[in-house]
Formats: sequence, C-alpha cells, structure tokens
Amino acid sequence: MKEILKKLTPNNYLDILGILVGACLGYGYYWFIGCRSGTCLITSKPVNSTLYFAILGYFFVGLFKNLAKSSRK
Repeated sequence: MKEILKKLTPNNYLDILGILVGACLGYGYYWFIGCRSGTCLITSKPVNSTLYFAILGYFFVGLFKNLAKSSRK
C-alpha cells in the first residue's frame, strides 16, 4: 500500500479528489432530490447516482487538467 501511495503524483491526487467530490455530490443528489417513484435510472438508487457523479467528477477534473496543459504550450 505504501508503494502505491509513493507512486501517486499531484495529477493523481486531483483525479481522486474529483472522484470523491463527485461521489459525495451524487449521493447528496440522491438524498435530497432523488426519484421517489423509482423509475429514474440514475437517481432511483444511491449506488447509481454515486457512481454516475463520481465518473462526472473524474471527467470534470480531467477537463481542467487538459485546459491547463494546453495553455502552457
């Protein structure tokens, strides 16, 4: 485990942070807004909304990392 943590770079930390924030927001969306009828694919179960928003968080952070790389050139 220590070897894995030593290999992490700041970019990896940003990815992990994006996933964690997205997952928290996804669960919050399920909890506060959600879908009461159970017919909504994403918000009917907490696992679905948490995973969906975690993936969105990862992509959102990746978007800003790519923009930062392109502005340095």
